[in-house]
Amino acid sequence: MSEREPSGWAIGWTFFAAFMMIMIGGFHIIGGLAALLKNEFYVVLPNYVFKFDATTWGWIHLLVGILILLAGLGLFTGAVWARVIGVIMAVISALIGFAWIPVYPFWGIAFIAIAAAVIWALTAHGRDVTAG
Repeated sequence: MSEREPSGWAIGWTFFAAFMMIMIGGFHIIGGLAALLKNEFYVVLPNYVFKFDATTWGWIHLLVGILILLAGLGLFTGAVWARVIGVIMAVISALIGFAWIPVYPFWGIAFIAIAAAVIWALTAHGRDVTAG
């Protein structure tokens, strides 16, 4: 059985996913700090299912952002665990983005779109990073 050469495109897409995770982690961190430092920065909707105040949203974004950023850095190792954690964190980011849409629609949709691209890149092309 012959080993196939790792695809340069696949490695590029995985590195794209890593950089996107670092970037979206930074966005979550900035959004979290904005909510924590200025409690009135985000408008909390009175009749929304997720009745979190701005401070709670701030902590959610800050902690998840740090984890996403670290997972993005881990992707550069090419390890399977890093890809698994990357996909899990991207799913969590997308879910938070969905819950965030009524509070901040642009960023909620951006979180979902970037998470979808990361999930695709890691599931379709991730194994080539280890081979490369």
